Amino acid sequence: MEVIVIGSFMMDFVIHTPRAPKNGETIIGSSFSRFPGGKGANQAVAAARLGGYVTMIGKLGLDQFGEEFIDTLKKEKINTQFILQDEQYATGVGFVTLEKNGDNRIVVVPGANMNYKIDDLNNIENLIKEAKILLVQLEMDLDMIQKAVSYAAENQVPVILNPAPAPIQRLDSNLLKHVTYLTPNETELEILTGIKVISNEDAEAGARLLIGKGVKNVVVTLADKGSLLVNQSGTKYIPGFPVNPVDSVAAGDAFNGALAVGSMNGKSLIEVIQFANAVGALTVTKKGAIPSLPSIKEVENFIKDFENRAAIK
Repeated sequence: MEVIVIGSFMMDFVIHTPRAPKNGETIIGSSFSRFPGGKGANQAVAAARLGGYVTMIGKLGLDQFGEEFIDTLKKEKINTQFILQDEQYATGVGFVTLEKNGDNRIVVVPGANMNYKIDDLNNIENLIKEAKILLVQLEMDLDMIQKAVSYAAENQVPVILNPAPAPIQRLDSNLLKHVTYLTPNETELEILTGIKVISNEDAEAGARLLIGKGVKNVVVTLADKGSLLVNQSGTKYIPGFPVNPVDSVAAGDAFNGALAVGSMNGKSLIEVIQFANAVGALTVTKKGAIPSLPSIKEVENFIKDFENRAAIK
């Protein structure tokens, strides 16, 4: 096994609008579309398109959207053998308001995602122990996620925890001490630590607090500005790649999928984060979640073009 993703499925309903409506306001949108998404599915596809062998774990509804997800993942050559389908709960859905400038607001109804419990997880304990890396998020039952992370830690399997959506409460130290890579954005870092993030210095202070709770590496994603890596060895700012954003919906998921694949390729962590920054940047240049995720060839060409332009300057 290489990458195991335990995560969510959300069928995304996307409304394109010049701007988000204010409270009580109705505005006219420009278009509507529907895409398979969800942080887990997005990250699994991102990793697969970048060359990872991926097994996806989670729960769908026994419905049309559930079947569509299975078909989508199989086309991406993702192992779907351990995905469960629930007769009682529907496949999760997300409602996305996408503004002209690329900003988005998202409401999700988790459905079957939240019904994947520890009893389901126990059936795949050996699968987790054989993985090269475990990638998880927070759109599922938190007790189940904590148990999955503990299974990985018991067997020295590296863990990426993407703390998204931002947790309602701060994460327990018993979870954080088993995390190899924690990947919050600025908003998530504020919620996790209580430190308002305005500058890189604020981000470093928040990350240091999490390192003190046992996290091995905190990688703060800073949107178009790049990423900030903080660990016991020090702090390193890794700049981003300038692009013209079209849709930022899956940028963080693309970054995490890239981090999972890159960390298994023998490169330094700085090089891996540079690669993940490029993947995230390329993702925001296209519409949709899964449809926007780039292939490894696209990323290699993007980085090569960027380096050539930099050399000319």
